[in-house]
Amino acid sequence: MKWQGRRQSDNVEDRRSISGGKIAVGGGVIGIIVLLLNVFGGETGKQIAPVLEQMQGGQTQTEAAAPLSKEDEEMGNFVRVTLADTEDIWSKIFEEHGMTYKNPKLVLFRGSVQTACGGASSASGPFYCPGDQKVYMDLAFFEELKTRFGAKGGDFAIAYVIAHEIGHHIQTLLGTSAKMRQEQEGKSEAEANKLSVALELQADFYAGVWAHYNQQNLDTGDIDEALSAANAVGDDAIQSKMQGHVVPDSFTHGSSEQRMYWFKKGFKTGDIKQGTTFEEIQ
Repeated sequence: MKWQGRRQSDNVEDRRSISGGKIAVGGGVIGIIVLLLNVFGGETGKQIAPVLEQMQGGQTQTEAAAPLSKEDEEMGNFVRVTLADTEDIWSKIFEEHGMTYKNPKLVLFRGSVQTACGGASSASGPFYCPGDQKVYMDLAFFEELKTRFGAKGGDFAIAYVIAHEIGHHIQTLLGTSAKMRQEQEGKSEAEANKLSVALELQADFYAGVWAHYNQQNLDTGDIDEALSAANAVGDDAIQSKMQGHVVPDSFTHGSSEQRMYWFKKGFKTGDIKQGTTFEEIQ
C-alpha cells in the first residue's frame, strides 16, 4: 500500500514500549489454537486470555519494557496511515447517508493489555472492544499468521485486519452488534453461531468497502494479500489444520470461501447496503 508521507491518525495509542506485562509461555498448540480461533474476534477475543492462562497452569513470565526499533516505528506509522484512511473514508460514507461517523481509537500493545472489556493477551488476536470503542492489536500476530498458517503476509494483510476490526466499530455505531446479541438470546448454539458468522462476514464486507474507496493507494498484489489472510483464518481452514476435521455448526467467523467472498463483494460494489450477510447466511 502506498502510505509513506501520507496523513497519520492521531487516534493510535502506542503502548508497545510500556505494556509488556504477563505473557503466557509453554502454551504450544493451545496458544496457537486460541490465537487463530479468535482472530478478528469482534467482541469476544479478549475473553479468552484468562482461560488460556488457566489452561497453562498460570505459566507466565514478565516482559520488560523495551524501546521501539526502527522497524517498530515504521509499522506504527503504517498503522496510523491505515487508520487515517478508515477515518476519511467512513466519515464520507456516513455523511452521504445522513449520519455522523465517530472515530475509534486503535491500541498497539505487546504481551497483554487492559481494556473496558477486560484483560487480554496476545493470544486473543486482534479484537474490537465496544465498551471503549477501541481496536486492540499486537502486531506479532501477523508473523504467526504468515509462518504457521500460510498467509502471504505483507502490509495489506495488516490493513485488512484493521479494516475488519473497524467494521465491528461500524456495526456498533449502527446498532447491528447489539441487535445480533439480542437475537442470539434463547437460540441454540448452532443458531447463535450462525448469527456470529453473519456479523463477522459483514465486517469482512465492510473491509472490502473500505478497500474499494482506497484504490488510489493500493499497490499491485494488495488485494491478493488481503484474500490470502482471509483464506488463512477461515473456520474450516483452521479446524482442518488444527484438528484434522471440520465442524460447520461450530463456525463463528465463516469459512475461507465465505470470508473471501464477502471481502471481494465489498471491494467490487463499494455499497454498504449490499452487506446483507444476516439475510443470506442461513
